[in-house]
Amino acid sequence: MGRSVTLWIDGAMADDTHDDLKRTPLYDLHEKLGAKLVPFAGYEMPVQYPMGVMDEHKWTRTHAGLFDVSHMGPCFLSLEEGIGGGDEAHAKIAALVETLVPSDITGLKQGQARLTVLLNEEGGILDDLIITRPLGDEAQGSLYIVVNGAVKEQDWAIFEKALEGKAVLTRADDRILFALQGPEAVDVMSDFFPGCEELKFMHHMPFELNGTRCIVSRCGYTGEDGFEVLVSPAAGLPLIDEMLTDERVEMIGLGARDSLRLEAGLCLYGHDMDPSRDPIEADLGWVIQRKRREGGDFPGAARILASIQDGVAEKRVGIRPLERAPAREGTAIEIDGKVVGVVTSGGFGPTVDHPVAMGYVAVAHAAPGTKIDLMVRGKARPGEVVALPFVPHNYKR
Repeated sequence: MGRSVTLWIDGAMADDTHDDLKRTPLYDLHEKLGAKLVPFAGYEMPVQYPMGVMDEHKWTRTHAGLFDVSHMGPCFLSLEEGIGGGDEAHAKIAALVETLVPSDITGLKQGQARLTVLLNEEGGILDDLIITRPLGDEAQGSLYIVVNGAVKEQDWAIFEKALEGKAVLTRADDRILFALQGPEAVDVMSDFFPGCEELKFMHHMPFELNGTRCIVSRCGYTGEDGFEVLVSPAAGLPLIDEMLTDERVEMIGLGARDSLRLEAGLCLYGHDMDPSRDPIEADLGWVIQRKRREGGDFPGAARILASIQDGVAEKRVGIRPLERAPAREGTAIEIDGKVVGVVTSGGFGPTVDHPVAMGYVAVAHAAPGTKIDLMVRGKARPGEVVALPFVPHNYKR
């Protein structure tokens, strides 16, 4: 039996109407398949299909779920003077990007990707993004970057202003970006992109499909093994149609995407991280490699390095409500009648068959096993702080 879901949409979406929403190249397919469409990140996007959110979630955990993520912000950043030139050209473009993010981009190997965060001058998180170094000496001096859909215009404006005259940003959000996630995704993908099964997590390869170049990355947002593919609509539409004839593949909407990432303990920008939080508070300190910590040459370094050395007042944790009522975003977290934190993401975890949540609590109460009260509809309900993720990651290492 299918189960509907309420989707909590970024505040940036609050004023959107259906009249000013964009549509991805897969819009007609969503309608054909009977998707329920909702406003999301400026687009009309599928929140669920007739199968229902619960079954879509479970399908992805056991088979292969296909997600339209064309609302995201794929782009290419290239040196103003052009690309090519091997390691020297990569070092140059990486140094430019490292003025905006705290991760080691210079140290990426060809074909390797890295999750990082875009920071403001105070060290607050403006977005999370994936930066990939391309394969081939002829492509060095460029980077493939995917930013979040709801803030892509903001992010791109930051890149263009900060790197004006030094680098050129080329948008690629007119293409199809789709994800195939789940334990059977690799077998499905290898039928279409022979050799992609050799990719490790957070690596990519270019492929040619029907005469057009596309990018296949082994990554995703579900905690499962899987891939993301950037491809032109001309080549992508027939590809997806053919993939959907495979009995292992089903289309999956934003509702299940949200519950899958929550079970996997993955942040949603605008909810579990925002400009008021630095990466250490958000439990993302691992995106700052030792080289960058020692250099201290990234935005907000003083605040962030102090957070590393001295600790933070609050940190992101996993939360398990001990009753069946979910603790939604904004739910106050209390101990002995005193507010000690707030839930930033919450819902039901179909894989674990109980409510799951994430939020921020005072560090004195952040240890797994700490008993808490969750103020759900004005009533204190029992919960506890738990380690993340709720479901083990199944990435291809």
